Amino acid sequence: MRVPALRALSAAVIGATASLAVPAAVTDQMIQAEPRTGKSVLSWGLSTDGQRYSPLKQINASTVSRLTPAWAFSFGGEKQRGQESQPLIYNGKMFVTASYSRLFALDAATGKKLWKYEHRLPEGIMPCCDVVNRGAALYDNLVIFSTLDAQLVALNQDTGELVWKEKIDDYQAGYSNTAAPIIAGGLLLTGVSGGEFGVVGRVEARDAKTGQLVWVRPTVEGHMGYRFDASGNKIENGISGTTNQSWPGDLWKTGGAATWLGGTYDAKTGLAYFGTGNPAPWNSHLRKGDNLFSCSTVAIDVKTGQIKWHYQGTPNDGWDFDGVNEFVTFDAGNGRRLGGKADRNGFFYVLDAQTGKLENAFPFVKKITWASSIDLKTGRPNFVAENRPSDPTLGDGKKGASVFSAPSFLGGKNQMPMAYSPDTKLFYVPANEWGMEIWNEPIAYKKGAAYLGAGFTIKTINDDYIGALRAMDPKTGKIVWEVKNGAPLWGGVLTTGGNLVFWGTPEGYLKAADAKTGKVVWEFQTGSGVVAPPVTWEQNGTQYVAVASGWGGAVPLWGGDVAKRVNYLEQGGSLWVFKLAGK
Repeated sequence: MRVPALRALSAAVIGATASLAVPAAVTDQMIQAEPRTGKSVLSWGLSTDGQRYSPLKQINASTVSRLTPAWAFSFGGEKQRGQESQPLIYNGKMFVTASYSRLFALDAATGKKLWKYEHRLPEGIMPCCDVVNRGAALYDNLVIFSTLDAQLVALNQDTGELVWKEKIDDYQAGYSNTAAPIIAGGLLLTGVSGGEFGVVGRVEARDAKTGQLVWVRPTVEGHMGYRFDASGNKIENGISGTTNQSWPGDLWKTGGAATWLGGTYDAKTGLAYFGTGNPAPWNSHLRKGDNLFSCSTVAIDVKTGQIKWHYQGTPNDGWDFDGVNEFVTFDAGNGRRLGGKADRNGFFYVLDAQTGKLENAFPFVKKITWASSIDLKTGRPNFVAENRPSDPTLGDGKKGASVFSAPSFLGGKNQMPMAYSPDTKLFYVPANEWGMEIWNEPIAYKKGAAYLGAGFTIKTINDDYIGALRAMDPKTGKIVWEVKNGAPLWGGVLTTGGNLVFWGTPEGYLKAADAKTGKVVWEFQTGSGVVAPPVTWEQNGTQYVAVASGWGGAVPLWGGDVAKRVNYLEQGGSLWVFKLAGK
């Protein structure tokens, strides 16, 4: 549904103001160029390749001790819950989403609210893992974000007025959306959430200015892809994979593989990279085979919507190890582009970004029980057969034998994005050490109902820590340094040209460490758990750092023994911005 900008809003727009000066519209060229200047933050990941690196150096290892709050903003009301959003900054404005599908426009220097949009959510939404939102996209004069009832909303950056709104899918069938869209060649790229409800994962490309669909690419083998002409007519664009090649019977029709974290895009390869989630149901004995393209990285030609290559981290996943984690590309010399991915299954993968060839694979967590290693020739895991949850039909038919597995299904790394520094050539990975008791159960698909076929309890492994920020060398697979944390890490990472790494903790701290040594050089208590990625930008000669604070997400909802261990943490809902004292 395309809506004229002057039509009544579907939600209140508060304090709308329009600037007299007309700013330059955000273009693809700007989105690709701005990360090299640090003046704006125009994309999730800071750059579309997801590196989360800023060249800014005003705040550095020598000056960071003077970092102090510039302003804070409350998201307000009783809608606190988890805040996982990464802010965007352009033309002196900050655009930040919040829980329950809200979006705020703020003055980036003062924190003054310019306008607010609250999406009207229907009864019966089915988000898996809290009512979070991870951010928006900027294009032309629009700010675009997705909603918990699986819609896309485009607003005027200056006024908050609704420009267009499009339905992604049926929320009553379990579809939702929490990820930040990305822009690639004028196209708005989005995924879908809802893998625990038997949805079918896919990537969609839309005209960013109008919301009109351009192509759709399913991520479950056997489903048809489509492209759309100027009139919106659907034209078949080829089946993904080969029907029944890696799925038995009809299970591919409700196969999961949700693309719930969104993707990255590398302008040098012309490919978008989306991670795909767990196959449905969790009970792997019902779906013998690799179950493509679940638990994979798929590289998609943004012009055609065709999958150019895929790499599957966990074939026939039986642990909900998902595979949705971001694929971050980087220069490897001699004109080569590689990509790194810290998978939920506990292994870090380095792939050729153009071809998908496996270059390296190594653990980034200390305890992995489901596989002993990754075969670098075949790319397949060396499974430990006895550590796969058993077939319940071999026992009493009600419950299979329980096994202990590490990492837990919450992953060696989950939604919290890592960062890569071209200065140190290291990845900075927010990792977690935990396990789970897991068993399989019989299950049948029912529209809109949970589709697991498994039970579980999350367990701690170590007495002294769960989370650890780790600096990883993608060439050697070595942990260069680590900073341990009592609670699981659930927020993202930022690294800068000032030789700093920033990250947050559920205990409420935003921290900074020396990027080369891991020495913690600064921290600040935000008042609630940080489960969002920080950003930095420069405005009128001053460098700022910002992060959302608000404990929530999957851990308190699904965390079992770990949730009990951190039940003292308080919820919140605020945005903190910092600058050097005296600036």
